[in-house]
Amino acid sequence: MEQVVLVDEKDNEIGIMEKQQAHLEGRLHRAVSVFVFNSKAQLLLQQRHHTKYHSGSLWTNTCCSHPHPAEAPLHAAARRLYEEMGIKCELTEAYSFVYKAHLDHGMTEHEFDHVFIGISDDTPVPNPEEVAGWKYIDTDALAVEIKDTPEIFTEWFKICIDQWHAKLFPPAKKKPYQ
Repeated sequence: MEQVVLVDEKDNEIGIMEKQQAHLEGRLHRAVSVFVFNSKAQLLLQQRHHTKYHSGSLWTNTCCSHPHPAEAPLHAAARRLYEEMGIKCELTEAYSFVYKAHLDHGMTEHEFDHVFIGISDDTPVPNPEEVAGWKYIDTDALAVEIKDTPEIFTEWFKICIDQWHAKLFPPAKKKPYQ
């Protein structure tokens, strides 16, 4: 059984719990989210496999997961990027934040999420047990898709994108891809 690291609001470890149980109880735990862009500044999205225990068939960021106990978030992000999408690239932590979202099947994501950014033009070779599909998308087109069809995206991805824009592109700064 996969375990997650329970944390407080400052990311201090307070215990370990089985992953699915943590999601059923809505316990705050450590997570990683990875956003890989190509050289055209397009974001690589993945569609979660329909057999996932929550949020199956929904579109989300390049990859997301949980560090193992005693595993650094950066190592977990790189490990899962390769395991899910078959990509290796340099990752940089952009920011972190806490969120809580209610999902299908009685699950709740309550995570201290470490968000990483990478750049790669490698063609993904996704794990078919994890990923149903993938696509690169321009961030302006993505914003329109999220606005028009929010139900096809994971809850954490929509929250993470809002955080992304607030933290990396404050109103006084122009987005680098504009």
